[in-house]
Amino acid sequence: MDELRRFRLALVAWAAGGAEAGAAAATARELAGDVRTIVLVEGSSDQVALQALAARHSRDLEAEGVAVVPLGGATNIGHFLNICGPPGLGLPLAGLCDIGEERHFRRHLERVGLGSGLTQAGLEALGFHVCVADLEDELIRAHGADGVQQVIEAQGEMRPFLTFQGQPAQRERPVEHQLRRFMGTHSGRKALYAQALITHLDLERVPRPLERLLTHV
Repeated sequence: MDELRRFRLALVAWAAGGAEAGAAAATARELAGDVRTIVLVEGSSDQVALQALAARHSRDLEAEGVAVVPLGGATNIGHFLNICGPPGLGLPLAGLCDIGEERHFRRHLERVGLGSGLTQAGLEALGFHVCVADLEDELIRAHGADGVQQVIEAQGEMRPFLTFQGQPAQRERPVEHQLRRFMGTHSGRKALYAQALITHLDLERVPRPLERLLTHV
């Protein structure tokens, strides 16, 4: 297991608390010297998207010492900032969140001393970027509905998508909404499409939050 992956797993175990937290904290502290920046993202699909976009630009974030850490939900940001930020390891930070979770990020960044009265521009200056409304929405708008459906077909999932579209709750909704909901219907599907949509994306149409975040780190 490479050291940056060990570091990420140790951070997650440390933040989770419990019987293993002490050992995880010791491991994270031991490995922190090899980490240049920690990028805090809401979930695994955000991690996959950022790493895939970096690869499109011939960058290997792990080799650069950039640890992309999924929080397991935006409400966990406080625990991770306590560990990674000024109260803990004191490492440089960046991040990505949905617009609905922006307030959690802002409040906890201010709490640990990384700003005061932060606006969205202030968050961006710190390296924290906001998706409107979320990563899936950003990628659907970047590709367009037809482009996303081409990717779905390439993944062999057009039949399940058409079945999903035919459900009573979905029939009258815009196709963009259907696509976004479809990506969240099965565990792992968001990450699957994060990878696929970034892989097939015209690099002139990269969503602004992802582009700015990758530039920052």
